[in-house]
Amino acid sequence: MVKVGVLALQGDYLEHYQLLRSLSGVEAVPVKHPRELEGVDALVIPGGESTTIGLLVRKKGLEEPLKQFAGEGKPILATCAGAILLAREVVDRTVGETGQYTLGLMDIAVVRNAYGRQRDSFIASVTLKDIGEVKAAFIRAPIIARAYGSAEIIGFLDDPTLGRHGVAARQGNMYAVTFHPEITGDIKLYKHIIQQAGR
Repeated sequence: MVKVGVLALQGDYLEHYQLLRSLSGVEAVPVKHPRELEGVDALVIPGGESTTIGLLVRKKGLEEPLKQFAGEGKPILATCAGAILLAREVVDRTVGETGQYTLGLMDIAVVRNAYGRQRDSFIASVTLKDIGEVKAAFIRAPIIARAYGSAEIIGFLDDPTLGRHGVAARQGNMYAVTFHPEITGDIKLYKHIIQQAGR
């Protein structure tokens, strides 16, 4: 049994939790306090409002425990706002530099709200290196402008306005995707981190 935590501070954590509970060999647990990371083999950081999630991470005393969790090499899957939380650099499409708090765990630069408003949401198929084709929902999504250091962009989209841009990145045990796999019900990313955790 692989124990997968879902950071349950704000956003669509319930959808991740329910999807994980449907998978055999998985125990899904909500994580709201540092002690709830104990015994967790892999972690999902959901989408939501990235500024609010960052504020709650600090308020709940989760900053150092999350960094320690990542440092132990346990798999982390961060989706949409979760990808922003992991990034080292964040800018906004309309306002430029944000000065936004992040955990700074991944050597990636992300652009918030890159596609526009909620009405500009869409679903697309994305091919991810070593994972395969994933059905992805993009809702007020960021993009990954660049990866450096040991980070690598593992998924791209082509857009008539934005051109070819990153929508998924990996750095060791950490995966940042700018979309919502839980909305489409695509389980490939979850299975991948569960497999990584079971090694």
